[in-house]
Amino acid sequence: MTARILVSDPLDEEGLNILKRSGLPVDERADLSEDELCAIVGGYDCLIIRSGTKVTRKVIDAAKKLRVIGRAGVGVDNVDIPYATDKGILIMNTPAANILSAAEHSCAMLLALARNIPFAHDSMHKGEWKRSKYTGVELNGKVLGIVGVGRVGGEVAKRMKAFNMTVIGYDPYLPKEVADQIGVRLTDLDEVISSADFMTIHTPLLPETRNMISLPQFKKMKPNVRIANVARGGIVNEDDLYTALKEKVIAGAAFDVWCNEPLADDEKKLLELDNLVTTPHLGASTVEAQERVAVEVAVAAVKYLVDGEITNAINAPRGKLDPETESFVSTAESLGSLVQQLNGNNPIDELEITYCGELASKQTKLLTVSAVIGVLKHIVGEGGANIINALPLAKQKGITIKESSTERSDDYSNVIEVKIKSKSRETKVRGTAFGGQPRLVGYNAYAFDISLAGDMVLLGYKDAPGMIGAVGTVFGQNGINIAQMAVGRSGPDAVMVLSVDQGVPQGVIEKARKAVGSDCAAFIDLV
Repeated sequence: MTARILVSDPLDEEGLNILKRSGLPVDERADLSEDELCAIVGGYDCLIIRSGTKVTRKVIDAAKKLRVIGRAGVGVDNVDIPYATDKGILIMNTPAANILSAAEHSCAMLLALARNIPFAHDSMHKGEWKRSKYTGVELNGKVLGIVGVGRVGGEVAKRMKAFNMTVIGYDPYLPKEVADQIGVRLTDLDEVISSADFMTIHTPLLPETRNMISLPQFKKMKPNVRIANVARGGIVNEDDLYTALKEKVIAGAAFDVWCNEPLADDEKKLLELDNLVTTPHLGASTVEAQERVAVEVAVAAVKYLVDGEITNAINAPRGKLDPETESFVSTAESLGSLVQQLNGNNPIDELEITYCGELASKQTKLLTVSAVIGVLKHIVGEGGANIINALPLAKQKGITIKESSTERSDDYSNVIEVKIKSKSRETKVRGTAFGGQPRLVGYNAYAFDISLAGDMVLLGYKDAPGMIGAVGTVFGQNGINIAQMAVGRSGPDAVMVLSVDQGVPQGVIEKARKAVGSDCAAFIDLV
């Protein structure tokens, strides 16, 4: 039966032409409500969307034939990725198509802010002529601080160097050699915040980057600093941004992205400020970028529907795996995520995945890629690393990938060991799968057995009576329910690993750490 394609958001004509030339039936139905989409999506094999369509559980449940969702753009926060994956639906995006447009928009925002262009424009259109009021500042000779020197941040650096700016950057995952090539001096976040005359933000929105820039950071900045955000809303605390601009703690800001889009009523007070340049999420809104995302998603969709070829996949394809290794895909990805979170923000030099026991003789390339995806998840953001681009992204971040195998496996028939090496430390974890369910069976020198999923806490301590009770007391006092617990011992030292029913605030982790005198305490999010 011929696959049918539904395009539920406006798509550039070039992309539509590619879909139509494929010979597959294509329907365009924009501006559908959730109920209207649910009423028709059951007849389609492919859904092409942009940011307007929300692919919720209700939509996915109604999409009985759906095999692939194509997102013409980078962000996939309008798709319920875990639920779609559970239903066997492939999700593809266009991760590189918007890079240049976002970089150029960042530069434009900085220039508009430096020369007060929007404010002077508005003044002239009111019939005014106030030259002195809108005196600006030069970029020449100033310090540009980049938070997140990735693909977009790197392009911004190249362009702003042409203005004779000194460029410094914070990116714990970027190798110094890569930064040197684009003329960025890497340093810590505090120096970027305190030294920059201009700042741009290009990090993904993650739990650790949410509210990364708040009032304490604003107070460390130069009073003449101007900051631009064309990345994601939520990285900068908007209430604190309002205070910093209103009280002239900083000179100005230029924002393209917001916590709520369109703005919520309580955000609209920002629009009253006379030192804030605003745009409605236009970073990718160029003719060229719109054409690129449309063409890329159309080509990818046709390749998959006609030839079965997968490109730009957000979620790993489960259906074509070797049945003997399929159950270890989620184990490998979870181990990668776990070991990266235990490693913290230390730059990763090497990632080594070792297959022990029966896995040593199997095809394990997909398992290795899955482990890399897990490692990158908290570095480049959800949806940024996938089965297609994970290895190139790791290389770009200066991470060497090694794969090894051994038929020896003392305690289990199959074990995957994932080890991170950095200049300052080495961290390794081990896992297996029982009945298709991932299990964590080791951390560094410690052996134990616990479910590898959900929210977890790991605490190292000197082995002594009362330690487990001390941690239980802290968690109980703070309303944290412990679902499972495992303990591993090595000489005088021990480690406890807990599965918990909810996220654990850093303050509670710190209390637990102090209760047992731990030098290793971490909350792990594997949801």
